[in-house]
Amino acid sequence: MADPSLYIYPSPLEGYHNLPPLLDEKAADGKSFVNPQTGVLSKAYEGFVDPISNGQRGGFDVHIYYFQANQEQSTFALALWERIRREFPELRIYRVWDKPVGPHPVAMFEVNLFTPAQFGAFIPWLVINRGPLSALVHPNTDDEERDHAQRATWMGEKLPLDLNMFKRMREAREKLDRFKMKQEEGLVEA
Repeated sequence: MADPSLYIYPSPLEGYHNLPPLLDEKAADGKSFVNPQTGVLSKAYEGFVDPISNGQRGGFDVHIYYFQANQEQSTFALALWERIRREFPELRIYRVWDKPVGPHPVAMFEVNLFTPAQFGAFIPWLVINRGPLSALVHPNTDDEERDHAQRATWMGEKLPLDLNMFKRMREAREKLDRFKMKQEEGLVEA
């Protein structure tokens, strides 16, 4: 679990200052509120919000997990993988791993989502069709550790990820950056 105190959170009302107060008027159902209409849909319908990738990498990864020693889950995972490939051919779908890989503690396969429309279609579909399997949904930003932890959403049982690999990758990048800086300053030879 990510420690929320490690991050800075901008105000959710950024860009919505100095507006008239919201009314307490209830909608026809008597429970929900009537919202002020602007005649313009949120830009979030057209593209993922910053800092989520809108590029070739895809905005969201969905990791669908199964216990590789459980024959029922293995069979279901392969059938689900095939169904996703057939029903959602526009999505990028990777191989089925039969063992843990990267930070993932059990076997899995990955699906990439590139648009809010794909997200809106695939995620509700997966909620209904994932069966006994768990799924991790995370955005792709420039902070992979945070994406897999604080920004992650789970369906089914949450599995512990090995986030140490992201720390090691960050430390290696920082070490390389320091070396390059010393190189530019002439303190080390190329």
